Amino acid sequence: MMKLSWVWIVIAIAFLQLVTGFLDFNETELSLIEAYDYGVSKLNYNPLMVGLTFITSAGAKGAVCLDGTLPGYHWHRGYGSGANSWLIQLEGGGWCNNVRTCVYRKKTRRGSSTYMEKQIPFTGILSDKAEQNPDFFNWNRVKLRYCDGASFTGDTENKAAKLQFRGQRIWLAAMEDLMSKGMRNAKQALLSGCSAGGLASILHCDEFRNMFPRTSKVKCLSDAGLFLDAVDVSGGRTLRSLYNGVVGLQCFFPQNLISNIRTPLFILNAAYDSWQIQSSIAPPSADPHGYWHECRLNHAKCSASQMRFLQGFRIEMLNAIKGFSQSRENGLFINSCFAHCQTERQDTWFAANSPEIRNKAIAIAVGDWYFDRAGVKIIDCPYPCDKSCHNLVFK
Repeated sequence: MMKLSWVWIVIAIAFLQLVTGFLDFNETELSLIEAYDYGVSKLNYNPLMVGLTFITSAGAKGAVCLDGTLPGYHWHRGYGSGANSWLIQLEGGGWCNNVRTCVYRKKTRRGSSTYMEKQIPFTGILSDKAEQNPDFFNWNRVKLRYCDGASFTGDTENKAAKLQFRGQRIWLAAMEDLMSKGMRNAKQALLSGCSAGGLASILHCDEFRNMFPRTSKVKCLSDAGLFLDAVDVSGGRTLRSLYNGVVGLQCFFPQNLISNIRTPLFILNAAYDSWQIQSSIAPPSADPHGYWHECRLNHAKCSASQMRFLQGFRIEMLNAIKGFSQSRENGLFINSCFAHCQTERQDTWFAANSPEIRNKAIAIAVGDWYFDRAGVKIIDCPYPCDKSCHNLVFK
C-alpha cells in the first residue's frame, strides 16, 4: 500500500514538472476567492498578527520561490499543554500552468517572498483564543507560505523564463527548519491546508507522518482540496484537458489518492465548492455565451436546470469519497454550502453562527476526530436544506 501511494505521488510530481500547475485560471476571479483567505471579519476585531520568518537555510538547498527568493512561514509558539503539539497549515492560492501564468505569478505573493505580507492575522484554526479555536489555540501553529505555483511539489526550472519550480524542496526545507526548532519533539502533529494547500496536505500526508516517531499522534486535514475530475457545463473536462494525453496522470486527482493514504485523514469540503464551480465546472471557456455567468457568481441566481447540474456534482463528490469513508480512522465533513476554505475564516471555523451539520461546528468535528473523542463522518443534506451556511457571493 505504501509503495502504491508513493508511486502516485511521484506521478503527480512528474505531471506538475511538465505543466507546472493545473489551470489557466482567470486571475481576477481567483483573487476574489482568495480575498477570503484570512477571514478577518467583525467576529475578530483584534486578531493575532504573526510575523514572517524566512528559511535562511533554504537557498543553499535550492529551495526557492518561483523567482528565486527565499520561502518563509509564520510561526506562533505553543505553550502549556500545547508546547509539544504542532499544527502546520499549508497556504493555498491556485496554480500556474504555463510560462505566461508563472511569470505573472512570480510578481505576486504567490510566487515571490518579496511581495509577501510581513505579518498576517492568525484566525480560525490558527487563532490563539480558546473561545475561537478550542482544541488548537495553544499549539505551535505554523502557516507555510505558498510560492512555487504547484502545491508544494515539483523540482525543475525554466532557465529562459528565470522560473524555479522547487515546491518539493521548499516543503522539505521548511520541515527540516521546523524540526530544528522543536517540532522533532512533537507528541501531537496535524498537517493541514486549504485549496491548493489542501491538495498538498493530501500529497504530503504520509511523508509528514514518517517524519515523526510512531509514538507521536500524527494526522492530516484537507480543507477544500478535493478537486474532482468532473464534467464541466460544456460536456468537457476542464481540469483533465491539461493532461494532453499523458497516460496515467489522472491519478493526480485526490479522489484517486485518498483511499490509499495510510495516515488518518480528515476531508472538509463544501459540496458546492465555489472555486470548482467558477474554475472547473462552469469556467468562461466552457460557457462562451455566458449562460452560467450569474449562477457561478451567486448561487441564488441559478436556474432550476443549473441547480440540477450542481446537485449532480455533489453526488459525484459523495461517490468519490465512498471508499475513503469506510476507514474508521478517516473523518469527513461535507456541508452543502457554496464556500471554499472554511478552516482559516473565523466565521466558518468556530463562531456563534458558524456552519453546522447536526449541531456540530467544523472546529468541534475536527477536534472530535483528531482526539478520538468520536468518529466523524458527517454529510449534509442537499442544498437548500442547510441554513447555517456562509455562502460566498461574488459581484
